[in-house]
Amino acid sequence: MGFLRRIPPSAGSRRDAPTEDVEASERDRRRSSGGSSTTSSQLANPRDQIGRFQSDNRCRSQDDADGGDDLRVVFSVLADAGCTLCSSGPPLLPADTFEFRRRLDRCFTSSEENPLLEQFLSGLSTFLSSRLNLRRFLVPAAREALSGTNGVSSKADSLARVLLLVASLQPRLQHLLLERLPEYFDAAEVAEDNIPRLIVNQFRWLDFVVDLEGLCEKLMEVLSICPFPLKKDIIGFLPEIIGNCGNSLGVVEALEKMLQEDSELVVPILDAFSNLNFSSSQLEQVVTVGLSCIRTVQAEHLPDLLRFLLISSDKVNVGRIILHIREQLKFFTLPDSLASRHKKLKGKSVADGTETSALEVLRSSLRFRNVLCDAILKELKGLNQSRDCKVIDVWFLVLLHINGGPCQKAVEKILKRKIVDGCILESLFDQCIQGQSNLVKEYFPSFLSLSEHLLTCNEEKARKFGIHLYTLLFGELTDSYSRLEVLSSLVTHVGSGVRIEVSSALEAMTILASNYSSELVALSSHVNGILDYLETFDDQNLRKVYEVFCLLSFSCRLNGDSPGSSISRELMILVRKQLGNPDMRYRKMGIFGTSKIVSALGDLSSSKENVDEALEFLKVSFDSCKHESSALILLYDEFTALVKHGKLQTKIMEWIGTRLGDFESIFITDLERGQLVSTEPYIGLEGDPWMNLDGDTSVICLNILPILSSSPEKSGQSKMQSLPAMLQLLSSVERSANGGSLEGIDALLGCPLLLPSHKFLYASAWNSLKEIQKKTIIFSLYYAVNWIRELFNAFGSQVTTVSGCLTQGLREETTEKLLKRLRNIIFLENLLNYLLKLHHVSLPPLNFDADMPDALPTNHKQPSEEKEGCASGMDTASVSKKRGRKKKFNATGKSGNDNMKQQTIVDAFERSGSLEKTVRASSTSSCTEKISQTVKHEGSSHPDHLDAVEMSEVPTVLYSQESKFRVLHADCLTLLSLSKRWIRISEDDDKLLNSIIFSFSQQSEGSCCSDPKAELCLHLYLLRELHRRLDSFCPTRKPSPAHHVTMATDFLGKVRPLFLSLRKHLDNALSLLTNGKNAACIEHWKCQHASAGNPDLPSFSLSNALVGSFVCQEIFYCFGKIMNMRELFDYTNIPVLKDLLGILQPTSMPGDFVLSIEPPPSPGNIDFLYCGAFSFLEEVFNTACQNSLKLASEVVITLESLIKSIAIFLKFLEEGGKSVSITFSKQLSPLLQHRLGASACNLLARDWSADNPENPFKDKGKILPHIIQIYLRNTKSRREALFDLACSILPKASHGKSREQEPTYGVPFVCSSTFMAWYRTLHEENISELENLIGRICPSKKRKENKRVDADVIFEGLQQSVDVSVSLVQLCKTQNKVRVHALAVKYGAKFVDAFIKAFDFLEAHFLLHGDIIIQMVKDLQKATRTIQVLCSEAKRGAKQTMVSGRVPAAKRSLERFLFRVKAMLHNTSNGHSFWMGNLKHKDLLGQVVSSQLCADEEVSSP
Repeated sequence: MGFLRRIPPSAGSRRDAPTEDVEASERDRRRSSGGSSTTSSQLANPRDQIGRFQSDNRCRSQDDADGGDDLRVVFSVLADAGCTLCSSGPPLLPADTFEFRRRLDRCFTSSEENPLLEQFLSGLSTFLSSRLNLRRFLVPAAREALSGTNGVSSKADSLARVLLLVASLQPRLQHLLLERLPEYFDAAEVAEDNIPRLIVNQFRWLDFVVDLEGLCEKLMEVLSICPFPLKKDIIGFLPEIIGNCGNSLGVVEALEKMLQEDSELVVPILDAFSNLNFSSSQLEQVVTVGLSCIRTVQAEHLPDLLRFLLISSDKVNVGRIILHIREQLKFFTLPDSLASRHKKLKGKSVADGTETSALEVLRSSLRFRNVLCDAILKELKGLNQSRDCKVIDVWFLVLLHINGGPCQKAVEKILKRKIVDGCILESLFDQCIQGQSNLVKEYFPSFLSLSEHLLTCNEEKARKFGIHLYTLLFGELTDSYSRLEVLSSLVTHVGSGVRIEVSSALEAMTILASNYSSELVALSSHVNGILDYLETFDDQNLRKVYEVFCLLSFSCRLNGDSPGSSISRELMILVRKQLGNPDMRYRKMGIFGTSKIVSALGDLSSSKENVDEALEFLKVSFDSCKHESSALILLYDEFTALVKHGKLQTKIMEWIGTRLGDFESIFITDLERGQLVSTEPYIGLEGDPWMNLDGDTSVICLNILPILSSSPEKSGQSKMQSLPAMLQLLSSVERSANGGSLEGIDALLGCPLLLPSHKFLYASAWNSLKEIQKKTIIFSLYYAVNWIRELFNAFGSQVTTVSGCLTQGLREETTEKLLKRLRNIIFLENLLNYLLKLHHVSLPPLNFDADMPDALPTNHKQPSEEKEGCASGMDTASVSKKRGRKKKFNATGKSGNDNMKQQTIVDAFERSGSLEKTVRASSTSSCTEKISQTVKHEGSSHPDHLDAVEMSEVPTVLYSQESKFRVLHADCLTLLSLSKRWIRISEDDDKLLNSIIFSFSQQSEGSCCSDPKAELCLHLYLLRELHRRLDSFCPTRKPSPAHHVTMATDFLGKVRPLFLSLRKHLDNALSLLTNGKNAACIEHWKCQHASAGNPDLPSFSLSNALVGSFVCQEIFYCFGKIMNMRELFDYTNIPVLKDLLGILQPTSMPGDFVLSIEPPPSPGNIDFLYCGAFSFLEEVFNTACQNSLKLASEVVITLESLIKSIAIFLKFLEEGGKSVSITFSKQLSPLLQHRLGASACNLLARDWSADNPENPFKDKGKILPHIIQIYLRNTKSRREALFDLACSILPKASHGKSREQEPTYGVPFVCSSTFMAWYRTLHEENISELENLIGRICPSKKRKENKRVDADVIFEGLQQSVDVSVSLVQLCKTQNKVRVHALAVKYGAKFVDAFIKAFDFLEAHFLLHGDIIIQMVKDLQKATRTIQVLCSEAKRGAKQTMVSGRVPAAKRSLERFLFRVKAMLHNTSNGHSFWMGNLKHKDLLGQVVSSQLCADEEVSSP
C-alpha cells in the first residue's frame, strides 16, 4: 500500500517528485533484468499506429486532422519512453516503469516553453475520445516480463495510472480524466467495464498528488452531478484519493451539503469521515454533521452513525455526543400493547435487528472507552426529574453493567438512587422489556443482576422496583432457561436469611404464582425445596410462603392429574402434620397454612367442593388447637384476619359464627338491675361488678373472677387467655355481617366486669391473702386490661370513621363510653403495676403474633438494666419507688449566673444514637418535680392504705411484660382527637371525613370545669402508645423489619390528622405548667373517675403539674421522632412535613428572627415554617426553665432534632428534590444552630439545686452529656469552650467535696457530683476536635483536591487541643478515683494516637514553626509522663484492673509517639533537641519511688 505525498506544482517539485529510494529500487530491478526491457520486434511502427487510428476516424473535421499531428506526438513520446500503444488490447509497458516515468518527466520538463506537453495532452484527449481507447487506457496494461515475454496481469497498473505518476503531467491529466466522467454516467455496464469507476480507480492510492486542492475541487464538482451508485463509490474512495491531507480542504462542507440533500449517503460519508484525519476544529464540525443526522437517519443506517460518533468522541466533545444521543435517539419504542399482551409479536418487533445492531455498537464502543463510560455516568447522575429519563438511559445502564469492571458498582448505585428519588419509573423498563424478548435475551444476565441488586436494597422503593423487574422478565421471556434463572435467583434470595430480602423475594414469587400459575406449576420442582426450611422464616414470611404454594396448588385443580394437584396434596399433608405437632413452633406454621388454604378455597368464586374442603380444614385446625391456649389465640387472630381481608363464602362465615356461640355462655353472666344474682365468694374472694357504664340498665356482666377461680392454673386460665382474641373475632364477624355496625354487641362496651372486691386492695387485707388469691386478683386485673384494649380496637373505629352505621346519638354515646373506658384502663394498669411490685407474677401471654403489622416490639426493660429505651416505657423513677421513698422537689428553680459568656458541654459518648434515646428515656421516666407541693393525698397517713400511686407515671413493672399484652391498633390513636366536649358540623358538608370535629375549646352544658385539662391524663396514655409505635418505626440499632418500613408512609398518613390535636394538648399542658394547681380540674378528674366506675382508692391520685410535664415531654419526643423519619422527606410526604411544622407555629412571629435571614423567608415556605417552629419551641423552653429541668432538656433535644431534619431536607433537595419546586434558605441552619447553642448554654447556666436539696444531680447524669454535646457542637468556638472548661473551671470543681462547700464557678452543673460526666465528655470532644483539624491537613484519599490551609490557624488549634488534653490528664493528681485514672489512660492514649497523624504536617512546616512544634511536644510530654505514672501505679500494691486493662494499648501509643518525635527531629537536622533517658519512678505527686519491688515488699510486710 502506498502513501500519498503532496507535491507542489512548481517545476522543481515535479522534477524531484520520485524519491531517491524509488530510483534506486528501479535501477536495481533494471540491472537484474540484464538489459533492455523490450525487443525491437515487439514494438510497432508509430506511423502504422497513427494510420490505424486515422482509419477509424475518416469522418473527422479539419480539427481532427490537426489532432492527428498531436496523436503522432503522443505515440512518439510514449514510444520513445518505452510504451507501445497496440492496435488492439491494452498498451504494452516496459518492465522498468520507473525509468519510463522518468523519461517522460524529463521530456516534458526539458524547457519551460516546450509545447510538447500541450501537444501530448491534446493528442491524448483526441485518443481518449474513443470509448474503446479510453477503456484500453484505463484497464491494466501489458507489461514486458523480465524473461522477455509479454503478459497482462490484473495487478498491473494501467497506462493512465502510470502517467498520473508523472509529476509534470499529473494535474492536467487528472483534470482530463475527471472531465470524461459525465460522458459515461448513463452507460449500463457491468462493474468490470464501468468506465466511471475505472476512471475513479486511477486516483486511488497514488504515490503522490501534485495539486491536491485542484483535485479535490474538481472531484467535488464532478461528485455533485454523479448518479447515486457512483456517488457512493467516489465518497467511499475519498480517503484513498486525498489521504491524510483533507484537513485544509472544503471536503467537509461539500459532503455536509450532499448529506443534507440526500440522507441515504450517510453511511459512505461517515465512512469517509472515519478514515480522514482532521484538525480539532474540523473534527468538531464533522461530529456536528453526524449529530444532526441522528433524528433523520434511516433505521438501518443508525448503527453506523452511532459507531462513527462514539469513535470520534474525546474528552472535549463526549458530553455533547452523549447528550444528543440521549435526546434524539427515538427508535426504542414500546410495541403495540394489545399485541404484546396477547403475544402476537412473540417477542419480536419490526426494528429488532436494527436495535440489536445499535446496542451491539454501543456495547463494543463502551467496552474499552472509559471516557464514554464516565460521560454517560455523569449524564445519568445529573437527571433529577422523571420526565428527563428516557428509555436509552436504561439501555446505557444495562450496557455499562454487562461490560463489567468498575462501572458495575457505579451503575447499581445510580440506578438505586434514581429509583428511590422517583426519576426512573417502572414504565421505562416496561418499554425496554415488553415485546422485546429477543433483545432482552442478549442482555438477560445484566437485567437479572440488576434485579438481584435492587431486591437486596434497604430502600422500599428499590425493592418494589426489583420485584417488578422479576415479574417483567418472567412474563416476557418464555423459554425455560430464562424462567428457571429468574426462579433460581428468587429462591436464592429466599435462602439468604436477610429478612427484607426474603420478604421481597417471596412477594415477587407471590405475584408470579398469581399471574403465571400454570407456567410456574411446571417449574414447581425448583420451588418445593423452600418447604424444607420453614423454621428459618418469621411469621410474615411464613404467610407468604403458604400463599405462594396455595396459589400454585389450587389454581390448576380442574385437571386431577395436573402437577398442581400433586402440590395440593403435598401441601395438605404438610399442614395437617404441622397442626398435629405438639411443638408450638410447628403448630403455628400449620395455623398459618390453614389460614391461607381457607382463604384460597373459601373465596366467593369457589365451588362447593372447595368450600367443603375449607370447612374440613377449619374443623381440623380448631380441634387441634382448642386445648392449647396459645394456639387457640393465634387461630382466632388468623380467623379475624380472614374475616377482615377475605371475601369468604357464607357457609364458612356461618361456621365461624357457630364457634363463637359459646362466648355468651362461658364469659357472660346475667345481672338484675345492674346487680349480681349471686354474691357467693370464689376461693375466698368476694366479687363486685367493676366499671359499670350502663348503670341499672346493664343486664350482663363479664364473668372474669368465677372463670379464674374455677381452676386458676388450668382451664380457667386457658379460657381467659383466649377471651380477648375471641372478642376481636366476634367484633370482626359482627362488622362483616352488618355492614360495619357493631350494634349487635354494643352491650359489651358498657357492661361491668366481675372482679375481686376492691376491699382486698387495702394493705391489711392484701397481706392476709393467700398466694393463689393474690395471683387470682392480679390475673383478673390483667385480663380486664386486655379486655378493655380489645374494646378500644373494636369500637374505636366506629366513632373516628364516617359511615352510615351509627346515628348521631349513638356516636355520642359510644364516644362517652370510650373515654370512660380510657379512664378504666389507666386506673387498672396503675393498680396492676403496683400489685406486681408487691407480688411479682409472670403474666400469661395473650399475643403470639409479634410480626403482625399492629404488633410492636418490646423496648422496655427493668430500670436497673436500662441503657437505652423509649421514654415512656422505662422509668427510672421506679427505682426510688422500690426503695419506698418518693422524690420531692421545690416548685421553683433559681437561675444561674446570667453573665457567664462561655460554657461548654460535652457530647462524647461513643454511640450518640443510643445516648439520645437514653436521655429521652430518663427525661420522661421519673415523676419527681413539684410533687411535694402539688400532690397531697387525703388518706396517705392511714396505716391500712396502700402507698401513694401517681396515675400519670409510667407503669414500668407492668410494661416490662408488655409483649404479652394485646396490642392497641393504630386506628385507636385517633382517640387523641376525641373529647367529651364536641360539636357537629352541618350535615350537608361535602367533606364527610371531616364531618365530626372534637373541640377542646368548647364544653358541654353542665361541665364542672371551664377547660379540658382534666382530660390530659387520658391523652397522655395515647401519647405514650404513639411514642412506642414511633420507636418501632425509628430503631436506633438494627434496621426496621420489612413490614415496619413498608408501613412507615401509611403510618404518617394516619398520624397526620392528629397534628392539630397534639398542638391543642400541648397548649393545655403548658397552661397547666404556667398556672400551676387547678382545683377545678382535680375535682373534675375525680368526678369523671368515679363516673367511669373506678373504685375509690385514696392512694390513687393525679398531679396536674406532672401530667402537664409528661404530656409536653411525650409530644416533643413524638415530634422529634417523626422529624427523624426518613420517609417524611420523600417528595410525596412534603405536605405531611408542612403540616407537622405548621402545628408548632407561634401566635406571632418575632420580626427580628425572620429579618436576620437574607433573603427573609416568605410565609408559607418550608424555611419560614422552620423559623416559626424554632421560635415556638424557644418560647416553650423559657417556660420549661421555670418549672422542670427534664422538660427543658427535652425541648433542647427537640430543637436539635429540628435542626437535624433541616440537614436531611437539604440533602433531599440536592439529591432528588429538584423535581419539587421548593426554595430553602441555606443561611437558616447556621442561625438556628447558634440559637440552639444559646439555649443549651442557658440551661446549663441555671442552678437547679432547689429542685431536690438532698441530691440535686442524681438523675441529671444522663441528661448532662447530651446537653453538653448539643452546646459544644452548636457554639461559636468549640475549641475555646473546651479550653475554658478543661483549663479553668473543671480543675476548680474537682477540689470540692460537697455541694455546700464548693462554689458555683459560673456553671452550676460543674461540681464534684457531675465531675465524671464532665471529664469523660471533655476528653471525647477534645479528641473529636483534634480529628477535625487533622482531617483538614491530612485529607482522605477519596478527596482529589487538597485545599490550602492556614498553618497559623492549624497550629493554634493543635496547641489548644494539647493544652486541653494535658489539663484533663493532670486532673488525676487531685482525683483519687480509679474511674478517673482509667479514663485518663484510655482517652490520653487515644489523643496521642490522633496526634501522631499530624506529624507529616508538623515535619513539613518545621523550618518555619520549629519553636512552636517543639514547645507543643514538650507540653504534651507532661501528659504522657502522667499516663506513664498511672500505668505503673495500676500494677503497684492493690492492682487496679480497670486501669491495667488499658495499659498495653496506652504503652504502644506512647512508644509510637516517642519514635515519631525522634524521626521528625532527625529528618529536620535537629537531633540535638531530642535525647532519650530512663524516667525516674515517681508517683502522681512527683515523689520518687525507690523501686516497684521494694514497694511490693513494704505492702506485704506486717
